[in-house]
Amino acid sequence: MQGLFYYMNIQQLYQIYTSHPVICTDSRKVTRDCLFFSLRGDNFNGNVYAKAAITQGGAAFAVIDQKEYKQGSNYILVDDVLQSLQQLANHHRQQLKIPVLSITGSNGKTTTKELCRDVLQKKFNVKATAGNLNNHIGVPLTILGTGLETEFLIVEMGANHQGEIDTLCKIAEPDYAMITNIGKAHLEGFGGVEGIKKGKSEMYRYAAVHDKKIFINCDDDVLMSLLPPHSETIIYSASALAKLKDEKPFITFQYNGSTHSTQLYGSYNISNIAFAIAAGEYFGVAPADISSAISNYVPENNRSQIVQLGTNTVIKDAYNANPTSMKYSIESFAMLDASDKMMILGDMLELGDHAAEEHKAIISLAKTLQLNDVIFIGKNFSNVKNEQHGVYFENVDDAKSYFTKRNIQNSTILLKGSRGIAVEKLIG
Repeated sequence: MQGLFYYMNIQQLYQIYTSHPVICTDSRKVTRDCLFFSLRGDNFNGNVYAKAAITQGGAAFAVIDQKEYKQGSNYILVDDVLQSLQQLANHHRQQLKIPVLSITGSNGKTTTKELCRDVLQKKFNVKATAGNLNNHIGVPLTILGTGLETEFLIVEMGANHQGEIDTLCKIAEPDYAMITNIGKAHLEGFGGVEGIKKGKSEMYRYAAVHDKKIFINCDDDVLMSLLPPHSETIIYSASALAKLKDEKPFITFQYNGSTHSTQLYGSYNISNIAFAIAAGEYFGVAPADISSAISNYVPENNRSQIVQLGTNTVIKDAYNANPTSMKYSIESFAMLDASDKMMILGDMLELGDHAAEEHKAIISLAKTLQLNDVIFIGKNFSNVKNEQHGVYFENVDDAKSYFTKRNIQNSTILLKGSRGIAVEKLIG
């Protein structure tokens, strides 16, 4: 008790959660009988919406951390709403007697997670992170959305600063850990490439300390170098498991003595496929089911998607971008057997002091690979533009009239850029 107000502990909150297992953190998406968590941020205060969540949205309870908003017995007062959400998720995790696999990395973690999910679903009732709900809020929501009927849980973890992966691991308590790769993502927040290595490998260190298993691609020297001493590893070779056969523009690969088709663009996806195979084999999925799951996987949300718009083939690889993923995407595009190619490239964000050099490098790469029809969008590209290569615009709106006037036909177009640039709007 603090004054006249009772602060609920996690065990008590968990009892309420078991009767109301649907969690909501957005007052605009409240569903009847849910448990509404009134999160606060720099520009919003969820406590303000607690009453509306109950009276208008039909929430069974609202979890708040400011006592002035408590207006009845269905307002649950806690010290800190976010902390309570995370603690509740961890408490629920401890009740789940199932394998938990965590996945992080600079590039490809969402595609890897989804490929792995589809493969393991051939044998298990699998729950996996929806979309990219992979942060300090998304990970708890993923865990709390996992019912007792679930047989396998895959948790994607994202981070842009030191300590974040370790925090997420303490919430999810994974039994198996996997890092896709280490690349130049979130250079500003991590403090350079060495900072990225330190931050992402927090997952390895958590696994080693808690005697958990680490899936690791032995072809990746960087990842191998980050293994803590005495780690318990499940070692696989991506190049041995899945061999790239072709990309026209969907990639085909060889596995288990046969060639298999996919609906994925980009040779860089071979390593993502290889892990899905490795996980499937380790957990006892039949090879035929593994290859079937991978062949039938259809990417969404601007991740390695190929769509037909009129006479143009559009490669939508524009969910996000960093120097490593941009380089991979451009190199794969250069290898495509297509006559008329065009690239629309948006700024790579969160690079801090590295922004100028990294954007210059991408312009230089496009020129070196003789990809000459390029629209560069964003202030970073505009600040370092090469007047002899490509055309430059500070935003999508400025670029749209130029693109429309050109009336592009019978071309193959690559869209790549950070989420904040939204280059796909140029063709929408």
